[in-house]
Amino acid sequence: MEDDAPVIYGLEFQARALTAQTAETDAIRFLVGTQSLRYDNQIHVIDFDDENNIINKNVLLHHAGEIWQISASPADRNVLATCYNKISDSKVMTCAAVWRMPKELQGGNHESPDDTSSNAQALELLCHLDNTAHGNMACVAWEPLGDGKKLLSLADNYLMIWDLQESSTKSTLSSSVTLEGKGQMRFTSGKWSPHHNCTQVATANDTAIRGWDIRSMRQIYCIENAHGQLVRDLDFNPNKQYYLASCGDDCKVKFWDTRNIHEPVKTLEEHSHWVWSVRYNHSHDQLVLTGSSDSRVILSNMVSISSEPFGHLVDDEDLSDQEDNLQEEKYNSLLDIYIRVVNYSASEGYFLPL
Repeated sequence: MEDDAPVIYGLEFQARALTAQTAETDAIRFLVGTQSLRYDNQIHVIDFDDENNIINKNVLLHHAGEIWQISASPADRNVLATCYNKISDSKVMTCAAVWRMPKELQGGNHESPDDTSSNAQALELLCHLDNTAHGNMACVAWEPLGDGKKLLSLADNYLMIWDLQESSTKSTLSSSVTLEGKGQMRFTSGKWSPHHNCTQVATANDTAIRGWDIRSMRQIYCIENAHGQLVRDLDFNPNKQYYLASCGDDCKVKFWDTRNIHEPVKTLEEHSHWVWSVRYNHSHDQLVLTGSSDSRVILSNMVSISSEPFGHLVDDEDLSDQEDNLQEEKYNSLLDIYIRVVNYSASEGYFLPL
């Protein structure tokens, strides 16, 4: 892409939920969920044409309510899950459900960005993740390397694993664990590790990060006071099985080795307000993207803690051990840089950092 201009896509309503459609291998596709109290909410299916630097889209109706989180199936490109708000007995509840896109979208038909959404089709409800006895849903995550039949959900102080059956039209709670401690403990975020045969998940509550083995549903590590304030998001390095990134309201992004949780491997302090999200690039794990309510998206090149640090390109036979360590430290310290910082405004619509 020769044009360095950012690609900006405007939405009719406010939005907080965005995810990449990883099961789609033939296109660069994102799903964006809106938040409106007065009108039907929407899922925007956005395709980015990197050769021509243009966007194509479809709009689907999400009648259930405001979308607070969205997660795409890793196995079926037409299936997704959402966490959304609904009113029940004069109270606002956050629920979760699994949906299927209309068949018309499966052929790749798209409208231009200028088309209206007046003729938008609705998502097909496959099943609810019944959280009646567990409280408000905080997030939903698919088993990353599975067949799209297993889901993780967090609701108040419950961690739950769901099995989807009958073409995802039925959900069964297969196991759960309760977060116990002083006060009203609540999960805020969770991430399923793609390593260890997908048997581990990480969760955040308040300022702590916890690891869980879902085979026994027992805690395997706990990073107390991982951040000075609320932990907002987590992500696992796709290539280094013990490395985890976190971000929070203390304006910091931290990188952890879960084998040694006493202090972070690295800390970034480039944001000036709450950091809401952190993501590794799935192919090049030195690339880390963070988004904050300081109206900035920052792409960082974290070579020193990546799976292929620059120093490893030097021929080991040409250097002594001491020289090798000094050379690697020199290159790594130089190459941990910020590749791009993008400022954006809420009035400009939802920004896609491509």
